[in-house]
Amino acid sequence: MSLADAAASAGDERGRRRTRGRLGTVPIALVSSIAMTVGVLAPAANVQQPETDRAKEKAPETGSRDTIRGALPASAPSASPAATSTAAAPATYRVQTGDTVSGIAARFGMSTASVLALNGLSWKSLIFPGQVLALSGGRAPTAPAPAPAAPAPPAATKYTVAKGDTISGIAARFGVPTKAVLSANGLGASSLIFPGQQVTIPGMTQAAVNTPTPVAPAPAAPAPVVSAPAPAPRPSIAPGQVIALTDEMRANAALIVRIGRESGVPDQGIVIALAAAAQESGLRNVRYGDRDSLGLFQQRPSTGWGTPEQVLDPVRATRAFYGGHGNPNAGRTRGLLDIPGWTSMSVTQAAQAVQISAFPDAYAKWEPSARAWLAQLG
Repeated sequence: MSLADAAASAGDERGRRRTRGRLGTVPIALVSSIAMTVGVLAPAANVQQPETDRAKEKAPETGSRDTIRGALPASAPSASPAATSTAAAPATYRVQTGDTVSGIAARFGMSTASVLALNGLSWKSLIFPGQVLALSGGRAPTAPAPAPAAPAPPAATKYTVAKGDTISGIAARFGVPTKAVLSANGLGASSLIFPGQQVTIPGMTQAAVNTPTPVAPAPAAPAPVVSAPAPAPRPSIAPGQVIALTDEMRANAALIVRIGRESGVPDQGIVIALAAAAQESGLRNVRYGDRDSLGLFQQRPSTGWGTPEQVLDPVRATRAFYGGHGNPNAGRTRGLLDIPGWTSMSVTQAAQAVQISAFPDAYAKWEPSARAWLAQLG
């Protein structure tokens, strides 16, 4: 090698050292990129990285590396799983066909007892399509709640089939839809039941199924000729609201209209009868009620309206409500046509004069529905 070549080589070596000295304060990732750009270092595949540089990669760095990190977009933190949200129950709910109080309560995460209490209903109360129920403003918390002081009534219980029973008859007896009883027992419309068979009654307490309604003893003195049943269902109905008729309600309403027409009762009297039956039984021929009250109009055998079988006959019960020449209880009970001046009374006054209810103003809310039903049924 000539002297000139040696001098040039020494100059190049000093230049490379100065470059490496300056790059020593820059992070390894930038050193490699810059060095390869200016040709100071060969690609990593051809040149082995010095031990000192590898050590720098492992050591904590500040300064320029922090500046570069600050310029890069920060990675988004991983989202933590969101807590499961629970939709709040509405303030009110409009009843649909097939609904039950227990089903509505379960749908909105409420207890059946709380829905009944909010609406002034009992475990035997009936609800109707179109009826508006009040609900609490939200669901129960998802965390386990403390155990209640007393257990809630069971959602379903058993009834022992008696001779002559049918599924539809059992369902009507306890005021639940036939479909609900079929579904609760895994039965179809053509299924047979037998005496002694246990049938599940959804939404009923064991006491309501097994305990017969007590019959008050006959008084020593002659009983008055009027009844005093307390209405079984007292649903929440908005002013002016018209309740839609179910098939069962429509059949009983048509019977009341037909007998009224046959007996020569004017439209106002038929409206009074429809409103009375709607308040007393929900237009259903129920086999339970206050004390010994039974049937469409909740007439009481103990006060002279007939035997239990007679007051459960909807035709006879309707004729007894109308009274007059067709009164099957002539001389024992007083029907609408037997009330002096009934045509000048309001619907609720006239109905109360026949029924002598513990809730004398309860019939008024049914007047809009009764007039609409009469218009539909003729």
